[in-house]
Amino acid sequence: MSGRSAVADIDSGSPSANDAESARKRLLDAATQLFCRYGINATGVDAVIDEAKTAKTTLYRIFGSKEGLIEAVLESEGQRWRDWFISGIDTGNASARTKLLRIFPLMKQWFQEERFYGCPFINAVGEHDKADDRLRAIAVRHKTVVLKKIESLVGEAGLGKAPTLAHQIGLLIDGAIIAAMVTRNPGVADDAGAVLRVLIDSGKPAARKIAPPKMRTRNPVHA
Repeated sequence: MSGRSAVADIDSGSPSANDAESARKRLLDAATQLFCRYGINATGVDAVIDEAKTAKTTLYRIFGSKEGLIEAVLESEGQRWRDWFISGIDTGNASARTKLLRIFPLMKQWFQEERFYGCPFINAVGEHDKADDRLRAIAVRHKTVVLKKIESLVGEAGLGKAPTLAHQIGLLIDGAIIAAMVTRNPGVADDAGAVLRVLIDSGKPAARKIAPPKMRTRNPVHA
């Protein structure tokens, strides 16, 4: 993360730990809302500090720069989303297959929220220089955690090649998020869920064929 941390300022005696943490949270909340709704490039630092009710010097003291704030927003939002997603599919005592099938009903809930603006990682990478790997690295770390969780469920369910199927499910998730953002139609999650069910069913290990019992032939009785 770029910029000096709030801790360095606290150690020097200004501001207090509680004040710094409160300001940091307000800035992150404001930036998350504005970046996701209006876009990173369309949102200036002045808009963030107005929304957060903080001074510009506070933003630069905590995050160092707008780029530092962007990175902090992605890290924070990614952690929040992963906690929500993983706890949502893991709820209760259910089989791994059932947990996998919960993915798109959960996505649909998200798509129906008033503040659904798509994936902040896809949006951020899309807005920035494609040769800049900084935000892409943060996005890849986020998606790696999500795919590892899905891969573990695929393996637990005994479905085909876990890495391959997990990657396919990840592509379904990304596609559904983009489609829902563009169309504002939460029902795309139902279509993605139907495709997921086909993937899961096709990934089932083939049932072992049991050969019918052989009939013993009696030796003919010779006269």
